[in-house]
Amino acid sequence: MSEETTTPPHNSKLFIETVGCQMNMLDSELVVGALRQRGYELTKDVRAADTVLFNTCSVREHAEHKIYSALGRLKFSKRRRPNLVIGVMGCMAQKDQELIFQKAPHVDIVVGTGQLAEIPSLIETARADRDQTLAVSLGRRDGNRQTVASSFESYDPLREPEMRPTPYQAFVRIMIGCDKFCTYCVVPMTRGPEQSRSPREIAREVEVLAEQGVKEVTLLGQTVNSYRHTEDGQLVRLSDLLERIHDTAGIERIKFVTNYPKDMTTDLLEAIRDLPKCSHYLHVPLQSGCDDVLKTMKRGYTVADYSDMMDRINSIVPGCSVSSDFIVGHPGESEESFEKSLDSIRKWRFKNSFIFKYSPRPGTKADTLYEDDIPEDEKRRRNNVMLDLQNAISEEDNAEFIGREVEILVEGLSKSAVKAGEQNSTDPRAQLVGRTRCDRIVVFEGNRRLAGSMARVAVDDCTATTLIGHVVTREYQHNPTSGLPILQ
Repeated sequence: MSEETTTPPHNSKLFIETVGCQMNMLDSELVVGALRQRGYELTKDVRAADTVLFNTCSVREHAEHKIYSALGRLKFSKRRRPNLVIGVMGCMAQKDQELIFQKAPHVDIVVGTGQLAEIPSLIETARADRDQTLAVSLGRRDGNRQTVASSFESYDPLREPEMRPTPYQAFVRIMIGCDKFCTYCVVPMTRGPEQSRSPREIAREVEVLAEQGVKEVTLLGQTVNSYRHTEDGQLVRLSDLLERIHDTAGIERIKFVTNYPKDMTTDLLEAIRDLPKCSHYLHVPLQSGCDDVLKTMKRGYTVADYSDMMDRINSIVPGCSVSSDFIVGHPGESEESFEKSLDSIRKWRFKNSFIFKYSPRPGTKADTLYEDDIPEDEKRRRNNVMLDLQNAISEEDNAEFIGREVEILVEGLSKSAVKAGEQNSTDPRAQLVGRTRCDRIVVFEGNRRLAGSMARVAVDDCTATTLIGHVVTREYQHNPTSGLPILQ
């Protein structure tokens, strides 16, 4: 992407709101990185911004409603601020396209997931010409696979540390798109065909992140373990990619999400087992514990297939934690089907589960083929019953850690400390948070300088989501790769 072209107005301020998955969080980081090079300054006050961007999600109806409500609140802003540019980017932009202009005529630009590199120039054109611009990729039926795929550009040029969860954690996109076509899901339409990035590019990006002080990278893909790329005549799988980036100086931990059950290969599990920096945590959505519902969803596997995968995980990587996704109230989900999903949680005791009520998504097969036949109050009941069961199991399993020591990567202040406004406190001690190798959240009182280091914590108590403990005193040793202290 060229870094020349129009210079933004003096003191241009950018407000960006991101909803949805980690892929959206990464997209926002990359867009902000590009705009920062043009002189834009981030602000958390939408009223102070002359450029407002919404990075959107279409997986759930609620996420779309949230964006349209936010756009509605800006309806009269241009009357007071004629220089204001409002943009909608991401999955909802790719799905709704011109509909966004119809619902929110004050929007200036609508930019799909494959055109993010164009955003800086589109903003400046909109500010100069005041014309509405639509920049989106082709639909899945608008050309052959290669033509459609080329319209979804993999956009990974610039990194912006301020947009990351913490200074020590970063996302790395290793592939885009999806070819699974689950009947309920819009992602194959909003993210395009499945495409894996070059291992060489990924390895270099991880090196750059390590140079910026990142300790933990999370590799991203819609079905990340489907990663395949041929480079220099050699097929590179995810297991090969993990081995390639494992010894990057400064990187302490490697994760990857989200996994597809049928692509959880033995070579990948062996890589997790054999590479010390790989987190012993896998997010592998089941979605339903009933074969009939899985078939309706077109998930491509059975409960028996998932069971075989879990057996291999437990055999090859003992102690590996697994989390899942479930959709309740999917068309055709009977009470018996729902009970089978509850049984699957009891059987596999997931670390946690992300539970969603089914909502019809325009453009999906489920919306076309199936009646949304489960009442909303029944969906809500099933959601609550499943959540209560999962929370009880999570708390029971977390209790097994009480009295044990765990090693964590310290991420920084806990959410409670941030909420209490302790970011600017001069007190060297604060409530900190980190995660174990199996991705369990740990909070403890400690010195702020531990952020970005590995520490040992003795677990004293727990909740369904969190281990609570105290730091174990050790001698400090200087970490030559990062300049940060590490605990021995």
